[in-house]
Amino acid sequence: MMRALAIGGFVTALALFVAVEWAARRPGSRIPSSADVCAYVMRYEVGPVPVGRIGLFGFWWWLGWHFLAR
Repeated sequence: MMRALAIGGFVTALALFVAVEWAARRPGSRIPSSADVCAYVMRYEVGPVPVGRIGLFGFWWWLGWHFLAR
């Protein structure tokens, strides 16, 4: 039961991501695409420390750990 609920949650999150990305790529849309968001985050720095890049790396590490580690 809990496994099906977890899978349903991930499928719902993926469907929402695809819907928002589709809406962002329409002509004249004011919604930023995921590429725009990633570019904005990667530009964020605090002094000489690229905080945005470190955060994005940490996110990808977390995502890979949860989906690929077994």
